[in-house]
Amino acid sequence: MNKRTGIITMGSNPMTLLGNEINIGDKGFDFTAFNNDLTPFKLSDIESKVKIISVVPSVDTGVCELQTIRFNEEASKLKDTAIITISVDLPFAQSRFCANKGIKQSITVSDYKDLSFGLNYGFVIEELRLLARGIIVLDENNIVKYVEYVPEVTNHPDYDKAIEIAKNI
Repeated sequence: MNKRTGIITMGSNPMTLLGNEINIGDKGFDFTAFNNDLTPFKLSDIESKVKIISVVPSVDTGVCELQTIRFNEEASKLKDTAIITISVDLPFAQSRFCANKGIKQSITVSDYKDLSFGLNYGFVIEELRLLARGIIVLDENNIVKYVEYVPEVTNHPDYDKAIEIAKNI
């Protein structure tokens, strides 16, 4: 398993990322996560759309909450684009969060079981078994057009850049 250091910190503490680093131009891997009702979700379930994958450590934290709300708001403005928020929160917690915050325009899935997304895209924080914060934009053929591993996990990603790239695909 690939281990990468010097990429991210959390609260200024260096963290180790597990999995394969994904880069612009790579073909996005299919992965299996879980919907809020515990049914499997696969990236391949969404065909012929641009995809923004919003990666958060936990929807129960302030920055993750704001990131999820922001992309949910953007979802209705982006034509032929699916927005997927992924964390390792249990599907029950995600369901409760979505109901409380009115998250209805984007898809929220959990990578809790196998870390299928996290390991394939290189977002697993070894020390915490959480996903690092970031964004991936895939075109309709799942080619990576933008990727951001946020260097300090407690900071916000570059929402505007990801949205602009998705709009221009």
